[in-house]
Amino acid sequence: MNRLIDCITHKKSSGIPIWFMRQAGRYLPEFQEIRKKNQNFIKLCLNSNLVKDITIQPLKRFDIDAAIIFSDILIIPYGLGQEVEFKKGFGPILGNINLEKIINTNPKDFINKINPVYDGLKKVKEEIKEKALIGFVGAPWTLLLYMINGKSPKKNFNFNEINKDKSLVIKLMKKIEETICLHVEKQIEAGANVIQIFDSWAGLLPERELQNYCYMPTRRIVDHIKSLNIPVICFPKGIGKNYINFNSIVKPDCISIDYEVDPIWIKDKLNGTPIQGGLDPKILLTDKENIKKNAENYIKIFSDYPYIFNLGHGVLPETKPETIEYLIKIIRNKN
Repeated sequence: MNRLIDCITHKKSSGIPIWFMRQAGRYLPEFQEIRKKNQNFIKLCLNSNLVKDITIQPLKRFDIDAAIIFSDILIIPYGLGQEVEFKKGFGPILGNINLEKIINTNPKDFINKINPVYDGLKKVKEEIKEKALIGFVGAPWTLLLYMINGKSPKKNFNFNEINKDKSLVIKLMKKIEETICLHVEKQIEAGANVIQIFDSWAGLLPERELQNYCYMPTRRIVDHIKSLNIPVICFPKGIGKNYINFNSIVKPDCISIDYEVDPIWIKDKLNGTPIQGGLDPKILLTDKENIKKNAENYIKIFSDYPYIFNLGHGVLPETKPETIEYLIKIIRNKN
């Protein structure tokens, strides 16, 4: 049994499992080489051979316990017929919503359009039999937000603006949920043996709206994944003290914490639900002494608790691969 799956399903393992969000990608020179030749990001995510190569790159370099498929949460809006492009220095740009086209997208057409994602998973699975293979999806709220907002909501976010057309929101949310479940099923069929749900913008929701837009839609996805006998990790980034309500309502197999969550506080509150992550990615841009001190702090806090070492968000582009290697050695030496 893999260390990571062991930790989630049996709440114990033969050492601290370790992997990194965004471990396959922009900080690795070998990824940058591929990216230079493949300017269209969505096309890159739909090239199954390159998906396999990129997913496996960090496993060739580092002693980590899992691969996470190289893809993007916005592959779902793309599969539903919304235009999606990635502009350098700006991020994703999504086209106008054609609700009728999205609602009427046939599941078979969706699968055919993004089938290389599943082919990529199969190819990875053939090469990394002893490692966990993580598939992933965006949570319903985060996908809804991107699809209506048309871009990253970092600036001038207004919940009422997103929520003003109630009929659109209800119909779109239903289609998003159905499609997430389908996308998860196909990833599991292709070989994913863990699923992570990224609710990257959960922290933007007003507290009174968390139940309707975050907890309950995610709970339905989690229930579906559990029915397929696959462990599920949830990452509702930025919800602070509401991590506790999220955990009790959504009931994920493991919860990934962001870097603003106090690890001591959450460990005391979660009643044994395995915890993942927490370390601020910016710490990896500092000196070795500081990295060691912070990493060892997490290890110490969770020494008697089911814990997966990870960051509180993705690896930053300016992170040196040698730093990741150094960090892994710190964790392995504590095992």
